[in-house]
Amino acid sequence: MDRLRLYSRRVLGPKGPAPGRVVVEGARIARVEAADGPGPDDADLGGLWLMPGVVDTHVHVNEPGRTAWEGFATATAAAALGGVTTLADMPLNSDPVTTSLAALEAKIAAAAGKLRVDCALWGGVVPGNTPALKPMVERGVRGFKCFLCHSGIDDFPAVEEGDLLSAMPALRALDRPLLVHAELEQPLRAAAAGDVRDYQTYLHSRPPEWEDAAVAMMIDLCRRTGCRVHIVHLSSAGALPLLRAARAEGLPITAETCPHYLCLTAEDVPPGATEFKCAPPIREGANRDALWAALAEGVIDFVVTDHSPCIPSLKLPETGDFMQAWGGVASLQLGLASVATEARKRGFSLGQVSRWMTAGPARLLGWDHGALAPGQRADLVAWDPDDAFEVIGAKLAHRHPTTPYAGRTLRGRVHHVWLRGQAIVADGALVGDPIGRLLVRPTESRSESERMS
Repeated sequence: MDRLRLYSRRVLGPKGPAPGRVVVEGARIARVEAADGPGPDDADLGGLWLMPGVVDTHVHVNEPGRTAWEGFATATAAAALGGVTTLADMPLNSDPVTTSLAALEAKIAAAAGKLRVDCALWGGVVPGNTPALKPMVERGVRGFKCFLCHSGIDDFPAVEEGDLLSAMPALRALDRPLLVHAELEQPLRAAAAGDVRDYQTYLHSRPPEWEDAAVAMMIDLCRRTGCRVHIVHLSSAGALPLLRAARAEGLPITAETCPHYLCLTAEDVPPGATEFKCAPPIREGANRDALWAALAEGVIDFVVTDHSPCIPSLKLPETGDFMQAWGGVASLQLGLASVATEARKRGFSLGQVSRWMTAGPARLLGWDHGALAPGQRADLVAWDPDDAFEVIGAKLAHRHPTTPYAGRTLRGRVHHVWLRGQAIVADGALVGDPIGRLLVRPTESRSESERMS
């Protein structure tokens, strides 16, 4: 078997970083051992932190059909350079959207030979497609996404309660989670301000009450159907008491948030800076503080990027019109660095950051990952959390340079990444041919851990 021996003064273990050696045989960790220094056969990582690779379960790759927006080649390159070793692709904004077995097969074909990291796939729940869910699960889809409001594209329509009462019992029987874009449109209390270049106008148009009402509805449906529910990209602190109570009740409901809700604030969005536009919106600083507290408490389970790029012209940079610009934040390569930068300012450990960005999202995929331990897959990242760099959009690997992080200084430079024990990033650059796999093999005769091997 191929053997890889990695020494670091900062191997991340359950008690924090310590000098040690990780020995890899084949695609898995064979052993982790204390070591005072590198041995003659060790690759010496010095003071770089060695930890499990990041898992990002909320990525819009947009292929097939909209590769002008992103695509598997560019998205997975950005992921690898950011320390991500596994991502899960959302069922939109590809064309066709992944709401049928035929569309799933088209996506599988489109990804062939392009993947720098491993990729799982989500399917979509839309009105009337309950019969399509089982065939997609049998092909290996990990779960299903739905919208409670307009998704932004007409071929992925929103669901109503009746649609969910059809789909959710089927998903419970299939043991797959329902991922929910949780905004229920309701009448606004007052008219929005008139300046479309003012971020407050857009913020007012999607108030937190929309999220809170949607979360309350999904808690009720979770209780009635027993289907696992996962709230994606939670931005409203007002929903936290609802989620806390649902957890106390024992309901199978989880939630994620995103780097842009943890690192950016509404108060700091410049006029016309539509690269900040997303849905739900980036909210105020006090709301951000509450999200951090909920993450520390465990009411929010983990952090993923919701990388959702588009061609730059759809952001309407000439007019800066927040109301008409496409919504979505591009940040796949910057997730680890952005969260680590803000977390350390707030006194959180890098061990906590690792758990929020590895073990938590992996659980949503039904995968045991997030610890350096014998038997675990050798998906590893070596990075320097103290190394500061300025974000320059044109130097990022995703297809377009548009990102709200441009010009910001982050700490956390990724140096080396291994996927199943094979180097995919060395000294901060991509190496070798794409070796990523689509994690969509048939499910009938394999355990979850075998399917993720």
